[in-house]
Amino acid sequence: MILVTGGAGFIGSALIHALNREGHQDIIVVDWMGSDNKWLNLRGLKFLEIVSPDDFWVEEKRNRFKRATAIFHMGACSSTTEKDGDFLYRNNFKFSTILFDHATYNNIPFFYASSAATYGNGELGYDDDVALIPRLRPLNPYGFSKQLFDAWVMEQKHGPPVWNGFKFFNVFGPNEYHKGDMSSVAFKAFHQIKASGSVKLFKSHHKDFSDGGQIRDFIYIKDVIKVMIHLFKTKLPENNGIFNLGTGKGRTFLDFVSAVFQAQGLAPKIEYIDMPMPIRSQYQYFTQASTERLLTKLPAGFSFATLEDSVQDYVKNYLMHDTPYFDFYVVR
Repeated sequence: MILVTGGAGFIGSALIHALNREGHQDIIVVDWMGSDNKWLNLRGLKFLEIVSPDDFWVEEKRNRFKRATAIFHMGACSSTTEKDGDFLYRNNFKFSTILFDHATYNNIPFFYASSAATYGNGELGYDDDVALIPRLRPLNPYGFSKQLFDAWVMEQKHGPPVWNGFKFFNVFGPNEYHKGDMSSVAFKAFHQIKASGSVKLFKSHHKDFSDGGQIRDFIYIKDVIKVMIHLFKTKLPENNGIFNLGTGKGRTFLDFVSAVFQAQGLAPKIEYIDMPMPIRSQYQYFTQASTERLLTKLPAGFSFATLEDSVQDYVKNYLMHDTPYFDFYVVR
């Protein structure tokens, strides 16, 4: 039995698809389904049941899952604009400590989602040396909640037999459609092009970056899942730790959006607009993962897909289809 929290979400549902392909169908989806279209992420996937996260706050109900063979904790409030600190503390920190302790006491391999938002404005760089964690200064409550858990994990004298935290950088790809404003620029650009033939990007308000020249480490969901599946299958205690999960190659928003146009055989047409004042003080102009530590844990010769190849796969094999979801019965 494998538990996937946030299993109906973006990364969680993509992970379930990959686990299905590996032959695992004994999966418990731990998530709130809500009233949006998140349920579509699970259509066509194979799992045992959907369980409310509320069950895990109650020890008696939680003990039902003490024989789990792995926990993938992908569930959290992932909105970087969420302002309710109490909600983030309970949902992103306290709930995570409960799951980590459950995995520790029952010797269950544990894999969880951290975030590149913990790095703040990058003043200390993007090195995933855990010694730097206490010195990081996130720019928003979401990043702070993730950093709190990373720091708590590193202070524990005992932990699960195998565990990994992943500092996700800018993940994009199929099954992100329910995320609204938090969906990727690729998804938004595709639909802007479809509606108007052009794409809007923020102007730069930093003297060192041109309009559209803001840099992110964009990583395709298929590469993210490939890394997690490898570490899950090997289950080596010497691989325990918190790792950046990005490509290690920052690219501009202009590059990203241009790739979306090119995947459709179109010339780029871009309009630059002012960045809203409320987010200017929290805006990151540059992110790029240090991936040296992670690559030592992956097979020799492992490489991430290029931005252009990833965007082309996303656009041509998913966004241009009527059913653009991961599906056990459909291989793209």
